[in-house]
Amino acid sequence: MECKRMLEASVKRQRRCANYKPNIWQYDFIMSLESQYDGEEYKRCYKKLREEVKRMFVEEKEQVCKLKLVDKIKKLGLTYLFEEEIEETMCSIANSRSSITCADHVYATPLCFRLLREHGYQVSQDILGSCIEEKGGTYSVDTDVEGLIELLEASHLCFEGENMAAKIKEYSTKKLKHYLSNCSLDAAMANQVARVLELSSHQRVPWFNVKWNIHIYEQRKDMNLHLFRLAKLNFNIVQLHLQKDLKDISRWWKNLNLSHHLSFTRDRLVECFMCSLGLVFQPRQSSFRKWLTKLIIFVLIIDDVYDIYGSQEELKQFTTAIDRWDLKIIQDLPECMKICFQVLYDTVHETAYEINEQNGWDQVLTHLKKGWADFCKSLFVEAKWDNEGYPPSLQEYLKNAWISSSGALIAIYSFLATTSHDHPTEEMVQFLGTNYHDLVYNQSLIIRLCNDLGTSTAEKERGDAPSSILCYQREENVGEEEAEEHIKEIIRKSWKKLNGECFAIRSSSPFLKSFVDLTVNAARVAHCLYQYEDGFGVQDRHIRCNILSLLVEPFKLD
Repeated sequence: MECKRMLEASVKRQRRCANYKPNIWQYDFIMSLESQYDGEEYKRCYKKLREEVKRMFVEEKEQVCKLKLVDKIKKLGLTYLFEEEIEETMCSIANSRSSITCADHVYATPLCFRLLREHGYQVSQDILGSCIEEKGGTYSVDTDVEGLIELLEASHLCFEGENMAAKIKEYSTKKLKHYLSNCSLDAAMANQVARVLELSSHQRVPWFNVKWNIHIYEQRKDMNLHLFRLAKLNFNIVQLHLQKDLKDISRWWKNLNLSHHLSFTRDRLVECFMCSLGLVFQPRQSSFRKWLTKLIIFVLIIDDVYDIYGSQEELKQFTTAIDRWDLKIIQDLPECMKICFQVLYDTVHETAYEINEQNGWDQVLTHLKKGWADFCKSLFVEAKWDNEGYPPSLQEYLKNAWISSSGALIAIYSFLATTSHDHPTEEMVQFLGTNYHDLVYNQSLIIRLCNDLGTSTAEKERGDAPSSILCYQREENVGEEEAEEHIKEIIRKSWKKLNGECFAIRSSSPFLKSFVDLTVNAARVAHCLYQYEDGFGVQDRHIRCNILSLLVEPFKLD
């Protein structure tokens, strides 16, 4: 007994501390959030504006105008209100797009390319080539800044091996940087150029981008007042539903009181909720949003258990308990680790029951248990490397890290929550059985590498296991800047592969569209979360502003 106490005391002295700052989002503040936009007056206005916009689909006759309408609706966050109209429009354009040529529509050609690919319609990269063909000593797109922006946006929809798209991306980037540096743009256009050069719309979370897009649309001369008013009112109504969900999940979190027992971990409920709404913001997806939030909370907690708290022996026992899903195995662990496993155990069982009730899937618990086991096993591999001072190669690191990114775990939840068991195809069953679909792999790789780029410095300072950046530095004997550029190139290649997988699934299995959208959004959330630094660790200004904008501050309506 004395030896055991001495060992426990020794482990306690060795435990690391990440020095995470306290949570800045207080319970009382969250519960005080309220909105007036569920009143009958707003509901009547909302219905009327929807009818006005729906009429625009009928009234618009030209293909270019229809393309622009679809694009505006998508950017303004209204897609889920007009899914049938958009699909009919894109089907019509796909069948007769030959009338759109770059000579007449420099802006419309790349827009057509982008929208068709996003909806799973076959379209060759070659149609973009005409936009940079030299004609009379100049290029047709040279003086059209909006066309250049759309050309750059379209290039981010390219697939692996599409060299024309890569050439177009390089060309449009160079031209836009030239316009920006020469100060030849007005403030609104300069803002748009700077934003697309920083990160393409394709890699941004659509809902996180909506408020910015509404502000930009307001400044346009061709702004349609019905569409503009609907976009603002819709944002406020969605925000109302999100506030209700956040209050529900906050009550659950407060009742758990888990942050009191796990003082070493990050208390980041609101950031986790923000990530979940980055995947799915639609009001009708309230249950799924809450499941996702709980999932992301436990991903953070368990990541900190492995990175910061547990000794190797404790983590081995904890991993075995997760793998066997057995509460008896954790009896000798520290109290906080026992509480962590017990609450995870209970929460996963509750979620499995709710998913089964909603979508009729059999064996939901089996799939969720396997996802958590795979995730914890991968975290244990990283902790073991760190504890033994083993330096993995980059390839070895990535083989494990795509699973520890939690991308595959998120994909399992997303798949079960958005697909019905009414007609399970062989493809669906196979996915649940293996988890090794290329779509999920590339999404997970993007999540992991964005995470590494955003957290590497802080993790190195506190002595965490090496990231992809450190692995490459050591392997190739290069500096940090060169290593970061190499990781960014892997991310770029992963996006091309992800684009190809998304296109193949959308075109062959339309019923999996929701799952594909969620998978891509998870990769986009990673870009947002780690764009400037560690959005979970430090609650930086960028993430705070995003949360305030999305969850607290509505549009002022006339």
